Amino acid sequence: MKPKTLALWERYSALPGGRWLFSRLVCFKAPYFATIRPWIRVLQPERCEVHVRKRRGVLNHIGTVHAIAMCNMAELAAGTMTEVTLPPTHRWIPKGMTVNYLAKATTDLRAVATPAATLNLETAGDYTVAVDVRDDKDTVVFSATVTMWISPRRS
Repeated sequence: MKPKTLALWERYSALPGGRWLFSRLVCFKAPYFATIRPWIRVLQPERCEVHVRKRRGVLNHIGTVHAIAMCNMAELAAGTMTEVTLPPTHRWIPKGMTVNYLAKATTDLRAVATPAATLNLETAGDYTVAVDVRDDKDTVVFSATVTMWISPRRS
């Protein structure tokens, strides 16, 4: 059985403006993500790409994209990727995140989340997701490792 979020993505992303609308729906479900105005461009099991425009609302005092805006991107990409990767019998919650700021973020950004570890559904436990945030020149400006706690849903 396909996760509901993945089925919704497949239905909306095929329509004109559907990816933008899907991204707005995710922000409606988790309102804090709306602060970065994300645009989910790719979503499939084991991969999610989230784009954010460089605009005044995400800038710091030196005119680059704020570190916490990139953390927000990383958590959104990792969580959405995990949601569509897990079978509907399981649930997830972020447990921790380690980040590295590698370069100034001076352009629009793209966060790419992929698994950093093999998913084990036999027992509840950690699932690690790697997220790289790249600028317009494809330079990695930020990287994160997001640890998700995976467990079976209660029946």
